[in-house]
Amino acid sequence: MIKVTRFNGAEMSLNAEIVESIEATPDTMVTLTNGDRVHVRESVDQVIALALDYHRRVHIGDIP
Repeated sequence: MIKVTRFNGAEMSLNAEIVESIEATPDTMVTLTNGDRVHVRESVDQVIALALDYHRRVHIGDIP
């Protein structure tokens, strides 16, 4: 799971395993494999970095 911030300021956890796409519309829109779409405050690059970090920790292991 990655933590992102909705536009109303609420923090939410998003399952990085089901992120299908991330786009700037100009706000950042995350589309999930189930078709749900989430507007977040983080930039596209920030969401990508969070997802990559998640995948590294889960699939490679937590490297100190």
